[in-house]
Amino acid sequence: MNKVIAILVAGLFATSVFAQAAAPAVVKAEVKAEKADAKAVKTEAKVDAKADAKVDAATAKADKAKAAADAKAAKADKAKAAADAKAAKAKAKADAKAAKAEAKAAKTKAAADAKAAKSDKAVDVKADKVKAEAKTDKAAAKADTAAVKAEGKADVKAATAKADAKAAAK
Repeated sequence: MNKVIAILVAGLFATSVFAQAAAPAVVKAEVKAEKADAKAVKTEAKVDAKADAKVDAATAKADKAKAAADAKAAKADKAKAAADAKAAKAKAKADAKAAKAEAKAAKTKAAADAKAAKSDKAVDVKADKVKAEAKTDKAAAKADTAAVKAEGKADVKAATAKADAKAAAK
């Protein structure tokens, strides 16, 4: 009877020793998963910041281009006003000269307006493209973060199952 009790007590101690030996592997896997999660979150934040900076730069560039186009349009308006004044003065002398100058001023304004409209449209398209790329970058970073988190959880689960299997085998 004493031998049976001694064997049972020895088996209990042996099981507790193996259970303790398996625990560090689980802890190590959890630490590794947490580090991977932290790294993924940091990378995502970096990608978000970069994407936001690109959007801000594209928006600023678009605003600058729009301001330049508006300045050109204002200059064209000023040129038209000057041409109109010249045409009015010339009309007093000769109606033929006045009609010709007014037609030229209208043509200059139409060309300037068309050029300004085309420039505004191109700038807006480019800014929209940069915004779309930034959105794609953010989504990819978020997906990468989720994948790293899932991989970390799977590593922890596998380490726990392996430790449990070792303990059950002993």
